[in-house]
Amino acid sequence: MYIFSLVLIVVLTLADQLIKLAVVRNIEVGEIIRVIHFGDTDIFNLTHITNKGAAWSMMEGKSWFLIGFPLVVVAAGLVYMFRKRKDSRLQNISLALLVAGGLGNLIDRIRLGEVVDYIRFEPINFPVFNFADISVVIGVIMLAVYFIFFDKSEKDKKKAAEAAEEPSAAETAADEPAEPETGESEVSEAVEEAEAGEASDE
Repeated sequence: MYIFSLVLIVVLTLADQLIKLAVVRNIEVGEIIRVIHFGDTDIFNLTHITNKGAAWSMMEGKSWFLIGFPLVVVAAGLVYMFRKRKDSRLQNISLALLVAGGLGNLIDRIRLGEVVDYIRFEPINFPVFNFADISVVIGVIMLAVYFIFFDKSEKDKKKAAEAAEEPSAAETAADEPAEPETGESEVSEAVEEAEAGEASDE
């Protein structure tokens, strides 16, 4: 499962970078391409903007944090994935989505000093986002679903399996050969010696 998760991270990260490359080459900065709309009401558009901060351009100019923090998160995610590689597939796929999304935007910040965003959801005042952001959001939702609905049941199953594998104290005692009590052994030896003495006197 760990190998599959690593492959998924590579595929998603490459997809993110290829989409951004296509946006940079084909859409001018600030240009808006209408994709889904009803009359004059826009729902979903494509555009091309660059963001040197986080969502809503927060922390703009804090490149040391915007690079350092995702780097730590990506590294921690990979380590945690390795430790939990034999656990739930849902958990591993969720972590792969999180790592891939963080890695996609991290590559932008290291390579360009800014993140390329291109998806506009018009009905609400929402920041322009990209494929990497979608990966992170889906990964967070899936991870929350796992911890809320599946984590406890899997732990209970593991405990039950471990308890079934371990022999009980009663079974262990039954398997051990019974040792004769010291007092009974000494009495039986004395009786045998007395009988042997009587036989020799006769």
